[in-house]
Amino acid sequence: MIELTRAGGLWTVTLNNPEKANALTGAMLTELSEIAEAATEARALILTGAGNVFSAGADLDEVRAGLATSDLWERLSGAIAALPCLTVAALNGTLAGGANGMALACDMRIAVPSAKFFYPVMKLGFLPQPSDPVRMAALIGPSRTRMILMAGQKITAEEAYRFGLVDQVVDPDMLMHTAQDLVADSLAADPAIAAGIGQLCR
Repeated sequence: MIELTRAGGLWTVTLNNPEKANALTGAMLTELSEIAEAATEARALILTGAGNVFSAGADLDEVRAGLATSDLWERLSGAIAALPCLTVAALNGTLAGGANGMALACDMRIAVPSAKFFYPVMKLGFLPQPSDPVRMAALIGPSRTRMILMAGQKITAEEAYRFGLVDQVVDPDMLMHTAQDLVADSLAADPAIAAGIGQLCR
């Protein structure tokens, strides 16, 4: 349910469980974490999904078994954020719940026009993972972060772009082309220089 392709230093990771809206299980989170932890050798990483939804968040059956409070979410987002290479979340559709964490941890986010963003953690009776509100507030400010996390607002791709939550909104047939174009210069650069610039930007 997780696909990894490697080509010329570019690692492309695809959530591939479209029949369940790419809902994340503990096994999927573990596999994603292991990929992100191994991607220190990558020169760029693109994270995307199959189908019309990027991810509906945690698999509901596993939520009942405790997945919502698992440290796997923080392990995954931390591993992505620590990567020295350029990371891009190519959001092929709606992003919900704890799945926001992996996108927030990427250096850039691009989305299709139909994407919506929401994080109904409070309604479900859980706290968000600790780094998620911090990263979200750094991008869009504390008030808009509260709008999503506390007021339960579902925002559109255009609103997300205006807020600064995503960096570009692109047509679905251009999503991966745009993501690949964004990482092209990093792939062509001296890896040490690219990593150094990335560190300075953080």
